[in-house]
Amino acid sequence: MNSPNDFWLITQIVVFNRVSAFNTLVKKYQSPIRRFFLHQTVGNESLSDDLAQETFIKAYKNIQHFNKRSSFSTWLYRIAYNVFYDEVRSRKVYNNLDTSEAAYKMHIETKDVDTQLDVYASLKGLKEIERTCIMLRYIEDLSIKDIAAITKIPEGSIKSHISRGKVKMATYLKQNGYEK
Repeated sequence: MNSPNDFWLITQIVVFNRVSAFNTLVKKYQSPIRRFFLHQTVGNESLSDDLAQETFIKAYKNIQHFNKRSSFSTWLYRIAYNVFYDEVRSRKVYNNLDTSEAAYKMHIETKDVDTQLDVYASLKGLKEIERTCIMLRYIEDLSIKDIAAITKIPEGSIKSHISRGKVKMATYLKQNGYEK
């Protein structure tokens, strides 16, 4: 959802070059963007921080190109998505992430560490696009339409990626003692 306040802040940045207005946008969106990266990197906090910072730098440099065809948050997630996949293409580090290391690095909100580890292990078993679609839909609570805009993938394909990802996660969790 886009607030009129976002457009006002963007106008302040573009027209008057007010850095304080951009700082307000960063404060508003830094937690969701960082959370997106934490899930995409399966808990690599340091890399998530770096990718979030790169996302906001790119957003600031390109804010004059923002148009009102989508919400600011959708535009920002699109930048984040591109930053993440640029990183994947350049380093290919995500296949080697250790889920137990990730759990120790994260600030785990749940009391059940084993459950958290199993969920991350099930996420690790997904294709990157399945994990992205599931995270954007269920963690960031974005609509299928917004996810399609962010990923540039048709809505039907988004639904398929989510469905396949959920089946894979359920299968993994079921094999590890979790009931439906």
